[in-house]
Amino acid sequence: MFFAVAGPVLQAAAPKLVVCYGDSITAGYGLERGQAYTDALQHTLDSQKIAAKVVNRGTSGATTKDAVAGLPAVLALHPDVVIVEFGGNDGLRGLPLDLTRRNLDQVLTKLEAAHVKVLLAGITLPPNYGPEYIAQFQEIFRSLAARHHTALIPMLYKDLVHVPGTIQTDGIHPTAKGSALIARTLLPGLKPLLSSK
Repeated sequence: MFFAVAGPVLQAAAPKLVVCYGDSITAGYGLERGQAYTDALQHTLDSQKIAAKVVNRGTSGATTKDAVAGLPAVLALHPDVVIVEFGGNDGLRGLPLDLTRRNLDQVLTKLEAAHVKVLLAGITLPPNYGPEYIAQFQEIFRSLAARHHTALIPMLYKDLVHVPGTIQTDGIHPTAKGSALIARTLLPGLKPLLSSK
């Protein structure tokens, strides 16, 4: 009588957990359910057979102060990667740039201490805020990414600027079409973080 000897069972690696942590852009303000950039990102990752689960932790109106306050709940999810998308509401409210910098620095420091990979998403402000203030605001993201050796998308809206129908009538938030472009913008920065150990 012969007995079959079972070989090792190959199990697929558990999907990496990607938490999108941000404000109304992440939350999908003004969009139907399933139209936020997080949904488009999940769809793209699935279509490319990349084992990752995208979780939306966006809150409309959130500032970088809120980002610091809400971080324990994000860390409790034990994410592999966090996409950090904050700062726009600070800028729109004219909050001190040093405050925005300190808050984001604290977020990045705590994620780093928890050994979580980070993709920092930069944003800009409407032209009426003045070129000097805008330049200083945008520099926050570049300088913090350099300090923390963090992956950076300098301008989240870079592919939306000259494409009609990507921004809602409020002139700030992306449409469903814009969300899809944001996901495409984030993907090159995200994929290396998912493939690395």
